[in-house]
Parts: sequence; structure tokens; C-alpha cells
Amino acid sequence: MFTAIILVAMPDWAWANTGIKALTVTTNPDGTQDYTMSLQALFIMTALGLIPAFVIMMTSFTRIIVVMSILRQAIGLQQAPSNQIIIGVSLFLSMFIMAPVFDKMNENALQPYLNETISAKEAFEQAKLPLRAFMMSQTRIKDLETFVEIGGYQDQVEDTDDVPMTVLIPAFVTSELKTAFQIGFMLFIPFLILDLVVASVLMAMGMMMLSPMIVSLPFKLMLFVLVDGWNLIFGTLATSFGM
Repeated sequence: MFTAIILVAMPDWAWANTGIKALTVTTNPDGTQDYTMSLQALFIMTALGLIPAFVIMMTSFTRIIVVMSILRQAIGLQQAPSNQIIIGVSLFLSMFIMAPVFDKMNENALQPYLNETISAKEAFEQAKLPLRAFMMSQTRIKDLETFVEIGGYQDQVEDTDDVPMTVLIPAFVTSELKTAFQIGFMLFIPFLILDLVVASVLMAMGMMMLSPMIVSLPFKLMLFVLVDGWNLIFGTLATSFGM
């Protein structure tokens, strides 16, 4: 299904022909042969290498991993959970959130194409619709207007349906980063208050040489566990996408 995402991001000229001649063999008069790879096949092979970037930029992955990183910083932990765990949790939580979108892409585009009932270009158009609807629902109008103006599409875009993917993707990423920082700010407040309380107590006791971070860390962990923090974080992230 991730392959369908990369197909959505391709420009329309990549689908100019439904058939792709990957390799052309030319026989010279002296009997030697020259091998030529078509530009279309070369473009698709190169685009497949960009699948991780498109998965990160066109799904809920960006918001989740930014919030998780801010949470780790707010608690004061350096390596727990590790980067591998954060990336893995963000990836599988993204798959959970994006499951309805992937199901629509599979039902309306991938399966009909595999059954040869629609062409590659028609499958591309059908696969683009649910992913585009998801991205548009999470994108702020202000961000869309900014990139439409930067790209000079003011005369071409009259409605959100006219916004090209090359404009929607950066606008979506911008909105995701803003939302992630807003959630991160709300997560930071209780831990910051706890740090201030601990620092004030230590200063009142004359223990200014003792780092407040060392003392407050176990209290932060205890607070996070008592309020069932992971359940709250994951639930908040899932519901923030309208699930």
C-alpha cells in the first residue's frame, strides 16, 4: 500500500502512456547492440527510492514522531525510549490511523488495477482521492493560501479541489508541524511546573549545588505513570486526526 502513496505523488506526465518500455535494444550495422533505458522507467525507479520520504510527509507520521520527541524532552530522558522505539511506535500508530485511507485506496484503486478493470492512470486518480481528502482535512486554509501564493497559482485555484499535490503536500506538512508543536506545548506545561516546584524547594533548602533535573525526574516518571500517560498520549494523537 505504501507503493500506492508514491504513485499518488507522481506528476501526471508520468502516466502519459499506460505501457512502459523499460529497456530498448538497438542492433547496430556491425552487429553490436546498444541498450537504452526509457526516461519514464528511470523516473519510476528513482521515485521508488523516495518512498520513505513520501510516507513521512503524506501521512500522520510527522505529527506523531514530533510529539513523541517533545514528550521525551519534557520528561527529561535522553535515550529512553530510544530513537528506534519512537520511530517504530510512530510508524505503527500511523498505520493504525491511516488504515481507513489505505483501505479505500486498496478497494478503489489497487484491486481494480490488479484485476485489470481500470488502467494505471485511472488507478492513480482513484488512489489520489482518499489520500488527498485526508491531507486536506488536516491542512489549514492559511497554509494552503501561503503556498498557493508562493507558487503563483492564484489564477488557477478557485477551490480546494483545484489545489495541486505539489502545493498540498508542503501545506500539509506545515500544518502538521504546527499542530505537533501545539500538542507538545500542552505536554510540556505539567512537567515544567514540576521542575519549577522542585527547583524552588531545593533553593529554599539551600541545596543549590544539586541539579533539579535529577530530583524531578523520578517524580515526572511517577506522575506520567499514575495518569496513564501513554494511553492518554496515543489516544489524543489518534483523536486529533478525527478518528
